[in-house]
Amino acid sequence: MPPITETTILTNYLLIPAQLPAIISLQEFTSLFPKPLQPSPHIRTLYRDLQSQRNALLDTVAEEIAAEARQGKALRRHVLKAKREAEAQDQDDEIDIERMLGTLPDSQTPKHTLQSILPSLEDAISELESQLQLLQSEEASLLASVQKTVGDLSDLRYGRLANPKLPEQVLEGLQGLQETCKEKN
Repeated sequence: MPPITETTILTNYLLIPAQLPAIISLQEFTSLFPKPLQPSPHIRTLYRDLQSQRNALLDTVAEEIAAEARQGKALRRHVLKAKREAEAQDQDDEIDIERMLGTLPDSQTPKHTLQSILPSLEDAISELESQLQLLQSEEASLLASVQKTVGDLSDLRYGRLANPKLPEQVLEGLQGLQETCKEKN
């Protein structure tokens, strides 16, 4: 079984169940109209137009998924690069610390005593604690953002739309179409 990727998840979650025939068939769509209008060829044309609009939207979503996948790959490369740079910096930091402590054999710096190094260590501790608090607040905001996105995707999948008046607006549009059809006949 191939590994599940971000693209696979988004495609299966957003594209496959969103095609118009998966939502409503032509027969079901036709049954929404009054009996006298159901045999009209305009209904089939309206369904095909709605289907083409839906396909255009799905194409846009597919492009966004591909862009998101590319962005994810770039982000992974950036993280790996930053990690390598951090590891190199950590090694330099260790050498600097050893030099400051005077434990390097070629070091010309004076050796520190417990009393001379404690203030520097306390400053470092307070700086690390403030950075930790900053990271924790950033983590909380990112977690909230991810949870909101997951909730929005769940709403989309189960048909709970951000605009609760959309079904009424669609029905009003269909009534307007029916009136237009009656006027032409």
